[in-house]
Amino acid sequence: MKKVEAVLENHHTAPISEAEKALFTYIEKVNLAPARIRQEDVDALKAVGWSDEAIYDAVNVCALFNFYNRWIDANGVGHHSAEIYARNGVRLAQSGYVDAPAAKPG
Repeated sequence: MKKVEAVLENHHTAPISEAEKALFTYIEKVNLAPARIRQEDVDALKAVGWSDEAIYDAVNVCALFNFYNRWIDANGVGHHSAEIYARNGVRLAQSGYVDAPAAKPG
């Protein structure tokens, strides 16, 4: 958890790899100035080992969360209680994002 907090505070100084720092810097630019993304930005990620697929996935995740956050804010969707967030955190840690297969009738 301390690593996550360090990244949230400042990914440039967080105890993560240089490749991860480069990816967070890229995503920060995607968030703040997407029209200024250039081939050099992508080349910098590839130089530290990120693949085209990984960069594509990172941009998609960033874009989707931007969409969801704006949709939620604009529609006035409220926050859940701390209890619900904690319960969902446990469920995701145990099962991931994929639902368990439905039980067969019988």
